[in-house]
Amino acid sequence: MHIPDGYLGPPTWGASWIVCIGLWHVSASKLRKTLDAKLVPLISISAAFSFIIMMFNIPIPGGTTGHAVGGGLIALVIGPWAASLAVSIALVIQALLFGDGGITSIGANCLNMAFVLPFTSYFTYRVLSAFLPTKRSGVKALAAGISGYMGLNAAAFTTSLMFGIQPLLHTGPDGHALYAPYSLNVAVSTMMLEHLLLFGFIEGLVTGLVIYSLKKSQVTSEWTMGGFLHEKV
Repeated sequence: MHIPDGYLGPPTWGASWIVCIGLWHVSASKLRKTLDAKLVPLISISAAFSFIIMMFNIPIPGGTTGHAVGGGLIALVIGPWAASLAVSIALVIQALLFGDGGITSIGANCLNMAFVLPFTSYFTYRVLSAFLPTKRSGVKALAAGISGYMGLNAAAFTTSLMFGIQPLLHTGPDGHALYAPYSLNVAVSTMMLEHLLLFGFIEGLVTGLVIYSLKKSQVTSEWTMGGFLHEKV
């Protein structure tokens, strides 16, 4: 899902940077108000976890890759705002040190994977919790798994939209696309097929299994900032 340099035009990656800078500011502000000493190592561990799991990526047609992110799991454990910073840190390190994702595309990649994914997973879990008996370990793990699946696919969808609008925004005098060359229909169908059928299930499986393990070990919510509020994990 990492977008390389040269696939997004300046209006797209520039707007993504502006939006992300604003969201990073909000995230940092919220953390300053509620930061607990116990949360600091969890953010660091979460960033490392996301970094590692994203390194196992598979190239897919269209110039990007498919992989799990771990953002949904992190959002459920430490809250979506803290998760957004943790995943952003992982993405920036990957881009600057390993060339995984472009420099100009950092804003776009963070918007998709560090904000769309965690918040979609977090609120999906909240909605499911209102209808399912999530006090039970198995049900909680299932709800967490579904939320992870939904979060990753939401991020894949917004990524595909960024690719797909490029031919509509930027074409040369000869009619050829200047950046990502694939139409909106091709970009969306290609990205979503891979993530709906494979990578989303990997994300959901990882999320569900870890939450099940945390529930069984009775890790308390004093370690969280909103993932599970005042209930046991």
